[in-house]
Amino acid sequence: TVMAAPMTNDQSWFYALALGVSFLKCLLINAYHSTDFEVHRNWLALTHSLPVSQWYYEATSEWTLDYPPLFAWFEYGLSHIACFFDKEMLVVPNLNYASPATVLFQRLSVIVADVVFFYAVKECCKCLREDKGKDLLGKPSFILTGLLLWNFGLLIVDHIHFQYNGFLFGVLLLSIARHCQNRHFEGAFLFSVLLNLKHIYLYIAPAYGIYLLRCFCFTQSNAVLVTLGTIVLSTFAVSFGPFIGQLPQVLSRLFPFKRGLCHAYWAPNIWALYNIADKAFSILGVKFRLLDINKLPKASMTGGLVQEFQHSVLPSVSPLATLVCTLLSILPALFKIWHRPNGARGFLRCLVICALGSFMFGWHVHEKAILMAILPLSLLAVDSRKDAGIFLMLSVTGHYSLFPLLFTTQELPIKIFLMLLFTIFSLASLKTLFRKGGALLNPLEVTYLLGLIPLELICEFVYPLTVWQKTFPFLPLMLTSVYCALGVTYAFIRLYNSLLTCSDTTKKTKMQ
Repeated sequence: TVMAAPMTNDQSWFYALALGVSFLKCLLINAYHSTDFEVHRNWLALTHSLPVSQWYYEATSEWTLDYPPLFAWFEYGLSHIACFFDKEMLVVPNLNYASPATVLFQRLSVIVADVVFFYAVKECCKCLREDKGKDLLGKPSFILTGLLLWNFGLLIVDHIHFQYNGFLFGVLLLSIARHCQNRHFEGAFLFSVLLNLKHIYLYIAPAYGIYLLRCFCFTQSNAVLVTLGTIVLSTFAVSFGPFIGQLPQVLSRLFPFKRGLCHAYWAPNIWALYNIADKAFSILGVKFRLLDINKLPKASMTGGLVQEFQHSVLPSVSPLATLVCTLLSILPALFKIWHRPNGARGFLRCLVICALGSFMFGWHVHEKAILMAILPLSLLAVDSRKDAGIFLMLSVTGHYSLFPLLFTTQELPIKIFLMLLFTIFSLASLKTLFRKGGALLNPLEVTYLLGLIPLELICEFVYPLTVWQKTFPFLPLMLTSVYCALGVTYAFIRLYNSLLTCSDTTKKTKMQ
């Protein structure tokens, strides 16, 4: 069934929110940027300067091209505009080149690409059922627009740290909106394009596959299945066609399993808890003379570039083990959507669980991948009280876990201010929307979230003054990761509980 009813005729508030956040992004142009800035500058250079046959072989920089072909073509297109700003950024050997014109161009390219995200958010708002006569602050479409356009994670990851997630999430949200509008061919095409822009979205492909097969292909003629297959295969053919002779090389870049279980900074997932348990067991083992300190692995878990790490006491985890754990974590959700689809809401819930399950159990997960669960969950948060509570837990914890990405002093007040702004808006707006029926969070959840305040004070202000700063510089990262992992795990369990316990004869809600 379609999620219904158009947005209110007066949409000036939407453009005000969009312009406001665009202005904020412009203010952040000269903020700190991470190595990802150089990654994308290098990709601009190599796609512009080299023949297609060398794109996935070029290795002058350590930041080699490791996104799918459509994103490489996206960079190629941008490079033809970049030459009007500063041609030197397009020279491959110019490593770490960051002239003012280069910074301006790359920042503006992210801001302009976000137009796709704005359009997608507008389409998602059309899928919500509005109650007439409600004031603006009580409208689900206004709240959803705020939660998406002003999302704290997207702002700091794209417009300070530097990436193109807004543009990519725009394609994802537009695909979701099309499925909610029963325009399934368009939805499938957009998701195929998305997979060929960034392959991390494979995490949620099972939700798409099962949903389309169960609700669309198996209930209609074989022609539908053939059309759907043609759309998906032709998208991949156009994307990978020019690279068909070097497919093994392209795939080795896209799936680098030689990287370690965890990223340089542990994502707040099960493996962060597993690592800390291993660390605790090894310390206790040495203390009680059960382990020989000389026989323990010397590799650091959080040092420098990503690497493989051998656990000291607990069994080391292989890529295959993480794949099995990930599949086991999402299978019940896939079974539920197959057995009782529950329309667009069921699909969306399954998609969020796939994203979060992959985040929880995946191999070499980046902390930024939490946004793949938070953004789609925003749609459910304005639809159901229970989901609003889960959203608050996941968004506050997940967003706080991104703080270590911005470690420079001048960005500290910016990230704290933006985080508070988004958190207060989320709490106040969702509380207004679901004012009947009591609090969205129970006392234990509130206590856990308030615990982030002393954690931030210790990590940012107290710990750097202690003698341990030089001996154990990674301890604040570890504390942040482990504390946030508890909150993310809790949100995952609650989300699963809501999936398995909700009945299919739920009352009419804002989204159907």
